[in-house]
Amino acid sequence: MTTTHATGGRGDGAGAAGLLARTRTAVDPRLRATVESLPGQVRRIARYHFGWEQADGTPSEGTAGKAIRPALVLAAAQALGGDPQQAVRAAAAVELAHNFTLMHDDVIDEDPTRRSRPTVWTVFGIPDAIITGDALCALALRLLAEDPHPASAKAASRLSACVIELCEGQQSDCAFEQRAPQDVTIDECLTMAEAKTGALLGCACALGALYAGAGEEEVDALDAFGREAGLAFQLIDDLIGIWGDPAHTGKPAGADLASHKKSLPVVAAMASGSSAADELAELYRGPAMDASAVRRAADAVERAGGRDWAQGQAADRMARAVQHLSRAVPDLTAADELLALAEFVTRRTR
Repeated sequence: MTTTHATGGRGDGAGAAGLLARTRTAVDPRLRATVESLPGQVRRIARYHFGWEQADGTPSEGTAGKAIRPALVLAAAQALGGDPQQAVRAAAAVELAHNFTLMHDDVIDEDPTRRSRPTVWTVFGIPDAIITGDALCALALRLLAEDPHPASAKAASRLSACVIELCEGQQSDCAFEQRAPQDVTIDECLTMAEAKTGALLGCACALGALYAGAGEEEVDALDAFGREAGLAFQLIDDLIGIWGDPAHTGKPAGADLASHKKSLPVVAAMASGSSAADELAELYRGPAMDASAVRRAADAVERAGGRDWAQGQAADRMARAVQHLSRAVPDLTAADELLALAEFVTRRTR
């Protein structure tokens, strides 16, 4: 993989976009080859999920996603003086693990679309979606187990622990949905988000550090960096889930509100004790929201301060992330691309 630094500073979107494109070029061949090892129908479903095929098996030019997590693996390896090309298997493993969670999340959340096309469970059914997600998780671990790189065993152990933490976060998220709107606290929601989102971004950075031959303290620092960046990422993602443009998100406007999701801005808004918080809670206690109710709920979140709180928290988490990174990479110019990527995904608007 050719290594070029982000031009124009850490927050340069073009630099991050270039890194994501190069990551796809480096990782996609390994990802495709690994998916091809799956049997029959499971392979076909995985190809559809990644956007490589239509539901009828004909080729598709769809996207397999932004490649944020594999890019973190490669950028972390480079930041610590490693060769990103040596970490391609690890990057593909992280992407497989991420897509396992997406396939299961779509079933749990009953999401009808992802990446502007019908989700796997709506096309092939719930059993096949769950089974294929399981297979992607197993593939991720097998890819590391078969990697001759000396860091592969520690990487496999770390990814396994991360998957368990992801499951813990998902279970907490589901449990929140059974509780009254104002009973979920901000601290509980942040803990859930760290497990569900931050853990995998932290693991991606830690795997990159392992493949660069870093010591335990450096690996842990990169994990902490990824976790804080992951929380910032989730905060922005939750904002997009309320105010994102469907043309870019591939999901209906206000999808999280319509499904009564207790996302971070919503929980913060409900904790405000304001009249807007009471309005929001009442909407959440009612039936499924139509378009008019979704607009009222979004307005209530904003008036109750949920939007401003989430934006402020995202900035604070990124500042903490940089502090953790500086423990492992004192000269942050060596981590230009890692920082460009982290800031790119936490400043996105879609």
